[in-house]
Amino acid sequence: MRIAVAGGTGAAGRYVVAAARRAGHEVVVLSRSSGVDVRTGDGLPEALRDVEVVIDTTNAATTNRAKATAFFTDVAGQLQAVAAAQGVARLVALSIVGLERVPGFGYYEAKLAHEEALRAGPLPVTIVRATQFHEFPAQVLSRAGVGPLALVPVMRIQPVAARAVGEALVGIAAQPTVTDVEIAGPEEKNLVALARAVLRKRDTRAVVVPLPVPGRAGRAMRAGGQLPSPGACIVGPTFEEWLDGEDLAAMFA
Repeated sequence: MRIAVAGGTGAAGRYVVAAARRAGHEVVVLSRSSGVDVRTGDGLPEALRDVEVVIDTTNAATTNRAKATAFFTDVAGQLQAVAAAQGVARLVALSIVGLERVPGFGYYEAKLAHEEALRAGPLPVTIVRATQFHEFPAQVLSRAGVGPLALVPVMRIQPVAARAVGEALVGIAAQPTVTDVEIAGPEEKNLVALARAVLRKRDTRAVVVPLPVPGRAGRAMRAGGQLPSPGACIVGPTFEEWLDGEDLAAMFA
């Protein structure tokens, strides 16, 4: 199968590309580095020629509601229109668990707009919602430092390995039709505790300061609004197993 991966060089997309190639699929990476701009459509018609399925793992470079919404809706419109014109059969799009349960968080509202824009197009779409990645605590630490302090939001999550999500996306894309799916890791965790575990693993000295996010969004995060529904597909590894693997080290290579 010929599969195109939008955002194929990103945190999730690179695992999708690797998993698809391991499974024997022909992969087209849709990224600016490969001469394709999925927001403007530059290079997209040529890249989607003979593609059967598009997997959308794009990510906005901002958490600003208006800017992220504009990005996601532009991408969704381009992928739907150009893919349909090129004879692509269907789209599979990566999203986030709990979007409706965390009101007032701009990025989540932008992702809801992304889903709606994808569904408004002519091609059938499978939305795959995943919980926060195991990589998330390290990402938070990388941008949360204030001197020797690391300000980490207080939230309950059930993290999943980005590698496992990439493999799941490829499996879903290879099936003829699939209803929307939720994917989560095996265990509920507290983000603050996970951040401290990452620091210990990397032997890094920093003081993690729990930061209660204000407003409705923060209350929902602390109450478990980002946890998966009972019918979610649970995949490993656990966070502790992931810490001992190669993916954390690769983030800091």
